[in-house]
Amino acid sequence: MAAGLGSAAVLIAALGFQYIGGLAPCKMCLWQRYPHVAAVFVAALFFVFQYRSVAALGAAASLATAGIGFYHAGVELNWWEGPNSCTSGAIGGMSTEDLINQIMAAPMVRCDEIPWALWGLSMAGWNALLSLALAGLWMMALRRL
Repeated sequence: MAAGLGSAAVLIAALGFQYIGGLAPCKMCLWQRYPHVAAVFVAALFFVFQYRSVAALGAAASLATAGIGFYHAGVELNWWEGPNSCTSGAIGGMSTEDLINQIMAAPMVRCDEIPWALWGLSMAGWNALLSLALAGLWMMALRRL
């Protein structure tokens, strides 16, 4: 249950940053939320049916969002390129018309910019670390069944 509540807390924090803090999420930020939503539902299911398979689903959801968070943090730190749909591309050799078209088609929030960080970690990095901890809680539940 702690892992499911942890995912709920991460979602509430993300929504707080969005609606109270005014930090609109990028596409990859939204991708990180979906496994947390799944983990909350899996936790509710686990409350009723304490099966190993249900705990394994919770662990998989937490590991999935940790993986997305790690990938997103790498995009923010320019370790690798992110999806073309939410990062900036090279503009060398583009005509003025092509550049204007690229600007007009660009998303409002880019995935390769860090809008907020704490102790050198972006929200994506924190999500990756916290989600790994939540996966650990799910795995502890697996061991106890």
